Amino acid sequence: MKTIASRDNPRFKQLRRWATQGRVRRSDNILLFDGLHLIVAFLASGGRLDEVIVSERGLAHAEIGDWLAAHPGIACIQIGDTMFAELAATDSPSGILGVATRTTGAGTPDAAKDCVLLDGVQDPGNVGTLLRTAAAAGVCQALLGPGCADPWAPRTLRAGQGAQFEMQIHENCDLAGFLAGYRGTSLVTRLDASCSLYETPLGGPLAWIFGAEGQGVSNAVSRAATLGIHIPMPGKVESLNVAAAAAVCLFEAVRRRAL
Repeated sequence: MKTIASRDNPRFKQLRRWATQGRVRRSDNILLFDGLHLIVAFLASGGRLDEVIVSERGLAHAEIGDWLAAHPGIACIQIGDTMFAELAATDSPSGILGVATRTTGAGTPDAAKDCVLLDGVQDPGNVGTLLRTAAAAGVCQALLGPGCADPWAPRTLRAGQGAQFEMQIHENCDLAGFLAGYRGTSLVTRLDASCSLYETPLGGPLAWIFGAEGQGVSNAVSRAATLGIHIPMPGKVESLNVAAAAAVCLFEAVRRRAL
């Protein structure tokens, strides 16, 4: 196990650039997995790690220590806790960070399968949570339009908790163009829609469209959808968080299909 003790170390400087500069990370095709759960999920999906970075506190953690002992073939670098905090995706560092090279894209979207479409969803936590919810509901395809948060950023991966490894994720998509050729029912959530989610037929392939946290789905994408629906809300709130709305919709479809 190598040890880095100085912030002036070239390798640490490179790691910090990847952790803090999305443009550099994407240009170098690097993925960072903050936490042992993500590392294990990535390996289980067939991924290969380049190395792991572990903090002093992380090395003392029994679960992390046992995992490292069971994987002696993976290169490991130890750094101090304060240096590790500069690389962590959250304010509560996990103690271990995986580094991998991103090698493949997602291919071509399938216009005959269930999918979720995200239109300008900018918050990494919402994007990751929504992908995690979709994967849990059995939806294995996601299309992200321009302006969405990077689904492979460390914070988004942390929120997704491995969902990204179970899905085909297509970025910078022409959502309206995809919907024009979609061979199923596309549904957009809108507060002004007259049709209730619970009164809407949910048979066949479904494309669920969810919009940005503030302005919602764009007019062009909304017009391309088959149906506009709303989620009945008897309480005195105006709207749901986009990830919460997605959970309601996706698991209503799961419930219907289980009947």
